[in-house]
Amino acid sequence: MKQTDRTRLAGVLRFIPAVIWMAVIFMLSSRTGDEVGSLLPFFQQFFPSMESFDWGHYVSYFVLAAAIDFGIGKRADRLVWKVAIVLLCGLYGVTDEYHQSFVGGRTPDIMDIRNDMIGAAVWVLLISIPPLRKLWRKF
Repeated sequence: MKQTDRTRLAGVLRFIPAVIWMAVIFMLSSRTGDEVGSLLPFFQQFFPSMESFDWGHYVSYFVLAAAIDFGIGKRADRLVWKVAIVLLCGLYGVTDEYHQSFVGGRTPDIMDIRNDMIGAAVWVLLISIPPLRKLWRKF
C-alpha cells in the first residue's frame, strides 16, 4: 500500500467516532415517548431539577461536534471548518427530527434543532481557546 493510500485510509478512519456517535443519536431517537418518559425518574435522582431531556440535545451534539472535529483534524482550526461543523451537526439534527416523526409519542421540534446547533457551537467556541485547542490537537 502506498503512503498516500495509507494517509487517506487514516483520514477516513478518524471519522469512525463521529459515525458511531451518529448511530447512538439515531438509536436514542428511536425510543418511543413512553420509553423516554420512563427513564426520566432515574435521571432525576441525580439531577432533581431536571424536568425533561432537552439538555440531551446540547450534550449529544456537543459530542458529535467534537467527533467531527477529530475527524477533520488540524484543518478544523480554520473558521470555515468551524462553521461547517456547526452546520453539519444542524443538518444531522434536521434528519434526526424527521426520523422522530415516525416514532410513536415523538414529534419533530424546531427548537431541538436549535439546541443541537447550540451544543455544536459551544464545542467549536470552547475548542477555540488556545490552551484547550493545543491539548485537543495532541489527542
